[in-house]
Amino acid sequence: MTQLDLTTLSVRDVNAALHQVSQDTFHLLNPGGAHALACGLNAEISVTVEGHAGYYCAGMNKHASVTVTGNAGTGCAENIMSGEVHVRGDVSQSLAASGHGGLVVVEGSASARAGISMKGVDIVVGGDVGHMSAFMAQAGHLVVLGDAGTDLGDSIYEAEIYVRGAVAGLGADCIEKPMETDHLATIDQLLKRANLDANPKDFTRFGSARRLYHFSIDHMDEY
Repeated sequence: MTQLDLTTLSVRDVNAALHQVSQDTFHLLNPGGAHALACGLNAEISVTVEGHAGYYCAGMNKHASVTVTGNAGTGCAENIMSGEVHVRGDVSQSLAASGHGGLVVVEGSASARAGISMKGVDIVVGGDVGHMSAFMAQAGHLVVLGDAGTDLGDSIYEAEIYVRGAVAGLGADCIEKPMETDHLATIDQLLKRANLDANPKDFTRFGSARRLYHFSIDHMDEY
Protein backbone atom coordinates (compact mmCIF):
# COMPACT_ATOMS: atom_id res chain seq x y z
CA MET A 1 0.00 0.00 0.00
CA THR A 2 1.21 3.46 -0.94
CA GLN A 3 0.15 6.56 0.98
CA LEU A 4 0.02 9.94 -0.75
CA ASP A 5 -0.48 12.97 1.48
CA LEU A 6 -2.21 16.00 -0.06
CA THR A 7 -0.68 18.28 2.55
CA THR A 8 2.73 17.76 0.96
CA LEU A 9 1.81 16.78 -2.61
CA SER A 10 -0.18 18.67 -5.23
CA VAL A 11 -3.16 17.10 -6.99
CA ARG A 12 -1.05 16.98 -10.15
CA ASP A 13 1.67 15.06 -8.32
CA VAL A 14 -0.84 12.62 -6.83
CA ASN A 15 -2.56 11.92 -10.13
CA ALA A 16 0.78 11.51 -11.87
CA ALA A 17 1.77 8.86 -9.31
CA LEU A 18 -1.52 7.03 -9.85
CA HIS A 19 -0.98 7.02 -13.62
CA GLN A 20 2.49 5.48 -13.44
CA VAL A 21 1.56 2.04 -12.14
CA SER A 22 -0.48 -0.88 -13.42
CA GLN A 23 -1.21 -2.52 -10.06
CA ASP A 24 -1.09 -1.11 -6.55
CA THR A 25 -3.20 0.09 -3.62
CA PHE A 26 -3.17 3.77 -2.74
CA HIS A 27 -4.54 5.81 0.15
CA LEU A 28 -4.88 9.54 -0.46
CA LEU A 29 -4.53 11.30 2.88
CA ASN A 30 -5.86 14.75 3.84
CA PRO A 31 -7.70 15.39 0.57
CA GLY A 32 -9.38 18.49 2.01
CA GLY A 33 -12.05 18.59 -0.70
CA ALA A 34 -9.50 18.95 -3.49
CA HIS A 35 -10.88 18.84 -7.03
CA ALA A 36 -10.07 16.31 -9.78
CA LEU A 37 -8.62 13.64 -7.51
CA ALA A 38 -7.93 10.22 -9.06
CA CYS A 39 -8.98 11.35 -12.53
CA GLY A 40 -8.24 9.57 -15.79
CA LEU A 41 -7.11 6.29 -14.22
CA ASN A 42 -6.51 3.49 -16.69
CA ALA A 43 -5.27 0.51 -14.70
CA GLU A 44 -6.57 -2.05 -12.22
CA ILE A 45 -5.45 -0.14 -9.14
CA SER A 46 -7.29 0.53 -5.90
CA VAL A 47 -7.52 4.09 -4.59
CA THR A 48 -9.08 5.21 -1.31
CA VAL A 49 -9.64 8.92 -0.71
CA GLU A 50 -9.53 9.26 3.06
CA GLY A 51 -11.97 12.12 3.51
CA HIS A 52 -13.98 14.50 1.34
CA ALA A 53 -13.35 15.04 -2.37
CA GLY A 54 -14.22 18.07 -4.51
CA TYR A 55 -15.39 18.34 -8.10
CA TYR A 56 -14.91 15.57 -10.68
CA CYS A 57 -13.37 12.98 -8.39
CA ALA A 58 -12.62 9.74 -10.29
CA GLY A 59 -13.68 11.30 -13.57
CA MET A 60 -13.01 9.30 -16.75
CA ASN A 61 -12.25 6.22 -14.68
CA LYS A 62 -11.25 3.04 -16.50
CA HIS A 63 -10.51 -0.27 -14.73
CA ALA A 64 -9.67 1.26 -11.33
CA SER A 65 -11.56 0.93 -8.06
CA VAL A 66 -11.94 4.28 -6.27
CA THR A 67 -13.48 4.72 -2.81
CA VAL A 68 -14.25 8.05 -1.14
CA THR A 69 -14.76 7.70 2.61
CA GLY A 70 -16.50 11.09 2.87
CA ASN A 71 -18.57 13.20 0.50
CA ALA A 72 -17.84 14.10 -3.13
CA GLY A 73 -18.64 17.21 -5.18
CA THR A 74 -20.10 17.88 -8.60
CA GLY A 75 -19.41 15.44 -11.43
CA CYS A 76 -18.12 12.51 -9.39
CA ALA A 77 -17.26 9.61 -11.73
CA GLU A 78 -18.10 11.73 -14.77
CA ASN A 79 -17.69 9.77 -18.01
CA ILE A 80 -16.70 6.57 -16.21
CA MET A 81 -15.86 3.83 -18.70
CA SER A 82 -15.33 0.82 -16.43
CA GLY A 83 -14.19 -0.11 -12.94
CA GLU A 84 -15.97 1.01 -9.79
CA VAL A 85 -16.43 4.24 -7.83
CA HIS A 86 -17.85 4.00 -4.30
CA VAL A 87 -18.72 7.03 -2.15
CA ARG A 88 -19.48 6.39 1.52
CA GLY A 89 -21.18 9.75 2.01
CA ASP A 90 -23.25 12.07 -0.19
CA VAL A 91 -22.50 13.48 -3.65
CA SER A 92 -23.40 16.73 -5.37
CA GLN A 93 -25.02 17.11 -8.78
CA SER A 94 -24.32 15.32 -12.07
CA LEU A 95 -23.19 12.02 -10.58
CA ALA A 96 -21.61 9.76 -13.24
CA ALA A 97 -22.65 12.11 -16.03
CA SER A 98 -22.25 10.49 -19.47
CA GLY A 99 -20.96 7.30 -17.85
CA HIS A 100 -20.40 4.53 -20.40
CA GLY A 101 -19.79 1.57 -18.08
CA GLY A 102 -18.68 0.38 -14.68
CA LEU A 103 -20.47 0.64 -11.34
CA VAL A 104 -21.01 3.77 -9.23
CA VAL A 105 -22.27 3.38 -5.66
CA VAL A 106 -23.29 6.19 -3.31
CA GLU A 107 -24.22 5.12 0.20
CA GLY A 108 -25.75 8.50 0.96
CA SER A 109 -27.81 10.75 -1.30
CA ALA A 110 -27.13 12.37 -4.67
CA SER A 111 -28.16 15.85 -5.77
CA ALA A 112 -29.71 17.00 -9.05
CA ARG A 113 -29.17 15.28 -12.39
CA ALA A 114 -27.68 12.04 -11.09
CA GLY A 115 -26.98 9.85 -14.10
CA ILE A 116 -27.52 12.65 -16.63
CA SER A 117 -26.95 11.33 -20.16
CA MET A 118 -25.75 7.97 -18.81
CA LYS A 119 -24.69 5.66 -21.61
CA GLY A 120 -24.28 2.27 -19.94
CA VAL A 121 -23.08 2.90 -16.39
CA ASP A 122 -24.85 1.24 -13.46
CA ILE A 123 -25.60 3.57 -10.53
CA VAL A 124 -26.86 2.55 -7.09
CA VAL A 125 -27.81 5.28 -4.59
CA GLY A 126 -28.55 4.29 -1.00
CA GLY A 127 -30.41 7.52 -0.22
CA ASP A 128 -32.33 10.01 -2.35
CA VAL A 129 -31.66 11.59 -5.74
CA GLY A 130 -32.48 15.16 -6.75
CA HIS A 131 -34.49 16.62 -9.60
CA MET A 132 -33.94 15.62 -13.23
CA SER A 133 -32.02 12.48 -12.36
CA ALA A 134 -31.42 10.23 -15.39
CA PHE A 135 -32.14 13.19 -17.69
CA MET A 136 -31.58 11.98 -21.27
CA ALA A 137 -30.30 8.66 -19.92
CA GLN A 138 -29.53 6.41 -22.86
CA ALA A 139 -28.44 3.08 -21.37
CA GLY A 140 -27.60 1.52 -18.01
CA HIS A 141 -29.43 1.30 -14.69
CA LEU A 142 -30.19 3.78 -11.91
CA VAL A 143 -31.26 2.13 -8.65
CA VAL A 144 -32.48 4.45 -5.87
CA LEU A 145 -33.21 3.09 -2.42
CA GLY A 146 -34.70 6.38 -1.22
CA ASP A 147 -36.87 8.99 -2.93
CA ALA A 148 -36.50 10.78 -6.27
CA GLY A 149 -37.07 14.45 -7.05
CA THR A 150 -39.11 16.04 -9.81
CA ASP A 151 -38.68 15.39 -13.54
CA LEU A 152 -37.21 11.92 -13.04
CA GLY A 153 -36.06 10.41 -16.32
CA ASP A 154 -36.86 13.48 -18.40
CA SER A 155 -36.34 12.68 -22.11
CA ILE A 156 -35.07 9.21 -21.22
CA TYR A 157 -34.07 6.75 -23.93
CA GLU A 158 -33.43 3.09 -23.02
CA ALA A 159 -31.94 3.30 -19.52
CA GLU A 160 -33.84 1.63 -16.67
CA ILE A 161 -34.75 3.40 -13.40
CA TYR A 162 -35.74 1.58 -10.21
CA VAL A 163 -36.92 3.60 -7.18
CA ARG A 164 -37.90 2.15 -3.81
CA GLY A 165 -39.27 5.37 -2.31
CA ALA A 166 -41.54 8.15 -3.52
CA VAL A 167 -41.12 9.98 -6.83
CA ALA A 168 -41.98 13.69 -6.80
CA GLY A 169 -42.71 13.72 -10.52
CA LEU A 170 -41.77 12.18 -13.86
CA GLY A 171 -40.16 14.07 -16.71
CA ALA A 172 -41.19 14.14 -20.35
CA ASP A 173 -41.66 10.69 -21.90
CA CYS A 174 -40.87 8.83 -18.67
CA ILE A 175 -43.54 6.42 -17.40
CA GLU A 176 -43.97 3.68 -14.82
CA LYS A 177 -43.47 0.24 -16.33
CA PRO A 178 -44.30 -3.32 -15.25
CA MET A 179 -41.78 -5.16 -13.12
CA GLU A 180 -40.89 -8.56 -14.60
CA THR A 181 -38.75 -11.39 -13.25
CA ASP A 182 -35.66 -10.28 -15.15
CA HIS A 183 -35.96 -6.77 -13.72
CA LEU A 184 -36.11 -8.13 -10.17
CA ALA A 185 -32.98 -10.17 -10.94
CA THR A 186 -31.21 -7.05 -12.23
CA ILE A 187 -32.01 -5.11 -9.06
CA ASP A 188 -30.89 -8.00 -6.87
CA GLN A 189 -27.59 -8.30 -8.72
CA LEU A 190 -26.86 -4.57 -8.51
CA LEU A 191 -27.72 -4.41 -4.81
CA LYS A 192 -25.36 -7.29 -4.10
CA ARG A 193 -22.57 -5.65 -6.10
CA ALA A 194 -23.18 -2.41 -4.19
CA ASN A 195 -23.31 -4.27 -0.86
CA LEU A 196 -26.63 -2.59 -0.01
CA ASP A 197 -29.56 -4.42 1.51
CA ALA A 198 -33.08 -4.05 0.11
CA ASN A 199 -35.90 -6.18 -1.26
CA PRO A 200 -36.11 -5.93 -5.08
CA LYS A 201 -39.90 -6.32 -4.83
CA ASP A 202 -40.13 -2.95 -3.05
CA PHE A 203 -38.95 -1.04 -6.14
CA THR A 204 -40.93 0.58 -8.94
CA ARG A 205 -39.60 0.54 -12.50
CA PHE A 206 -39.56 3.56 -14.79
CA GLY A 207 -38.51 3.93 -18.40
CA SER A 208 -39.22 5.54 -21.75
CA ALA A 209 -42.68 5.75 -23.30
CA ARG A 210 -40.85 6.10 -26.63
CA ARG A 211 -43.06 8.95 -27.81
CA LEU A 212 -40.23 11.44 -28.38
CA TYR A 213 -37.86 9.33 -30.49
CA HIS A 214 -39.11 11.08 -33.63
CA PHE A 215 -40.54 14.56 -33.91
CA SER A 216 -44.31 14.70 -33.81
CA ILE A 217 -46.41 17.86 -33.79
CA ASP A 218 -48.82 16.05 -31.47
CA HIS A 219 -46.15 16.00 -28.75
CA MET A 220 -44.81 19.51 -29.37
CA ASP A 221 -45.38 20.63 -25.79
CA GLU A 222 -43.22 17.79 -24.43
CA TYR A 223 -40.03 18.67 -26.34
